Amino acid sequence: MTVPPSPHRAGLLNAAPLVLSIATSPTYNHTKESLRPAIGLAARGRRESFMAVMILLTTLNARYIHAAFGLRYLHANMGELKNQCEIVEFDINQRPLEIVEKLLARKPRIIGIGVYIWNVRESQEVVSLIKRLAPEVCVVLGGPEVSHESGDQPIVKLADYTITGEADLAFAEFCRLWLKGTPPANPLIRATLPPLEEIVLPYEEYREEDVAHRVIYVEASRGCPFTCEFCLSSLDTPVRQFELEPFLSSLEDLLKRGVRQFKFVDRTFNLNLKTSAAILQFFLDRYEPGLFVHFEMVPDRLPGALRELIVKFPPGSLQFEVGIQTFNPEVAALISRRQNYTRLAENLTFLREKTGVHVHADLIFGLPGETLESFGDGFDQLVRIGPQEIQVGILKRLRGTPIIRHDVEWGMVYSDRPPYEVLRTKLIDFETMQQVRRFARFWDLVGNSGNFPRTLAALWGNGASPFQEFLAFSDWGHLTLGRTHAIPLNTLAELLRRYLCEVREKPLGIIDGLLREDYAAAGRNDLPKWLRREGEKIGASRPLKDKLLPKRQALRATPAV
Repeated sequence: MTVPPSPHRAGLLNAAPLVLSIATSPTYNHTKESLRPAIGLAARGRRESFMAVMILLTTLNARYIHAAFGLRYLHANMGELKNQCEIVEFDINQRPLEIVEKLLARKPRIIGIGVYIWNVRESQEVVSLIKRLAPEVCVVLGGPEVSHESGDQPIVKLADYTITGEADLAFAEFCRLWLKGTPPANPLIRATLPPLEEIVLPYEEYREEDVAHRVIYVEASRGCPFTCEFCLSSLDTPVRQFELEPFLSSLEDLLKRGVRQFKFVDRTFNLNLKTSAAILQFFLDRYEPGLFVHFEMVPDRLPGALRELIVKFPPGSLQFEVGIQTFNPEVAALISRRQNYTRLAENLTFLREKTGVHVHADLIFGLPGETLESFGDGFDQLVRIGPQEIQVGILKRLRGTPIIRHDVEWGMVYSDRPPYEVLRTKLIDFETMQQVRRFARFWDLVGNSGNFPRTLAALWGNGASPFQEFLAFSDWGHLTLGRTHAIPLNTLAELLRRYLCEVREKPLGIIDGLLREDYAAAGRNDLPKWLRREGEKIGASRPLKDKLLPKRQALRATPAV
């Protein structure tokens, strides 16, 4: 998909998500005010005080629920400096002035900041304020947003140093040199690729608050063998594997601590079949209700040995993110993407018909050579296969990716502001691009949410194109509501009802029946007034079959009654 590569490719190394944590340990602090304010007014009106710390690791997360995998790698590999280093996490909704106040209150000498496509604007303001208020503090940047095309970026010019690449070991070495008074002469530092066997695994860095409230990221490998031109992973070195036994031992420790949801950030989990099978068997042997494991998989590689393991997992316990991106072979060839479409369709059909795997499939709109019609044909193929989720992403021009070689020939025009989405191409005008952006949002609310599967199918009966029919609905929905966000569930239900009955002239009784079935299947008994039968009373909602799973997975794992 076209979002920045997995969060583990960010931060001060290309190996872990820079999103932050709360914890009771003195080396971890998340600034979510309701849990543990990093600085502010104490109960009696006094400001909280902090021990001075030499080195701070920080980033601005997109959401609190993520845990900064990259920061934890850095902290785990600080060596003798570890006790003088602290992780402090924020999110992009916090004011830069408040962030800087919390950072400088610790009197650091070095601040390392992870920069992503989603936080670069806010991070730039943070860096600017730090250098104005405390110019003696050394600011070091890292992460995918500053690892490529670095020289001309304003945030890089503001900072003292930028480390590009996988900085698991390089950041600690930089700190040693700087603290000795012998800093590098070049402000742009290219990290040497670290041998994975020399890296201290970061899993002990997860704290109890992380286990209780946040996504736990893990990785068994780094790198990607493919060369898709829109993706930063195409720039990675060949795939490297962590030693299996120490990795499985770390997973065992996380399970003992209560972790039940794991997100693997490997770009191609099923590339090494021996390792894939060992990890699946590990989780199968230790399965308990509530276990949920997310993998990214190569869609046309699913041999029998893996199939035999996958079918044994209960519904909803596995999620496979499958990057298809395009069903147009000519477009795939243009962007150097290799894909066996026949095998892909067979594998996805197997997953949907024979297993309980939750399939999240990705498509990209706006690729060079793609038209609205060819994209729609691919979307329809995917709907017929039936993955639980189809994420429609808009192409992004990520820094360093070779997708720019098509700019002139295919008239590619991108936004100059993060996340650098394509605005138009030679074959897709700006108005159509906006139309599909709205389509993607409404599809996520209605299709991917799993709230309206029966009602949704009524949009494209009698062999009609699901893409064309839903595009018409999203156009009408946007015209009717004037927005694509902050739409409550009951408002969406009423929108579907009005469209199907008023525009498509479907019988009201049939549509209301479908909506009632969808509400019942989701365990909801809070029917809107317009959907209740005369004299019907509203009772308590029925709990989902496995409330320990993420909501969308639990919804699909719960049979209707």
